Amino acid sequence: MSRGIPVLLSISDHLGQRWRHGLGACVLGLMALAASPAALADDSPTLLVMGDSLSAAYGIEQDEGWVSLLEARLDGKADVVNASISGETSSGGASRLPDLLGQHEPDIVLLGLGGNDGLRGLPPNQLEANLGAMIEASRQAGAEVLLLGIDIPPNYGQAYRDAFTGVFFRLAESYELALLPFLLDGVALEEGMMQSDGIHPTPLAQPIILDNVWPELLPLLERNGVAGSLSDG
Repeated sequence: MSRGIPVLLSISDHLGQRWRHGLGACVLGLMALAASPAALADDSPTLLVMGDSLSAAYGIEQDEGWVSLLEARLDGKADVVNASISGETSSGGASRLPDLLGQHEPDIVLLGLGGNDGLRGLPPNQLEANLGAMIEASRQAGAEVLLLGIDIPPNYGQAYRDAFTGVFFRLAESYELALLPFLLDGVALEEGMMQSDGIHPTPLAQPIILDNVWPELLPLLERNGVAGSLSDG
């Protein structure tokens, strides 16, 4: 009986060593998996684009739109979620945003709403309240915000246009946001850049729109871990 005890202890020690070796191999395997490209890809920031028809590729192929071009330029270094809807107002965007923030957990929100508010002649203070609520919700969810401003046609009157465009500048100042004052800069009045309705950009205009957005977006990307090698587009 006494001779069996050392044997049992030896077997127990042997099994313990095998268990420790197996555990060590498992830990190393998990560390390797965490360092793999697939795992590291999970660290890529997520961009949520909240816009209207100007960002939803209205009247053109989806892959021709500036948001799709942005995704291509990022080349997998960030995930792009385009939640833009043609005809969307700031009120509609404000009601949809909380669910989108919870679903996608974005690091950056590109806020490009307001054009339809202006075309409908809605009160600028209503636009300001809706956009302000979206900015606050985005920040509470841990996201940075890039505000994409827009203008409306001259026939709406200079007083209304000034009040409308002033919303974007006030919000940018109040919340200390990155601001692109006019999304369609270099597009809106240029030949061949607008569709026959005079409101929506053509495929030819989409790279210009992206180039308008890019300088304001790049610092946010860099702060969220995207390599500066993207600076040249």
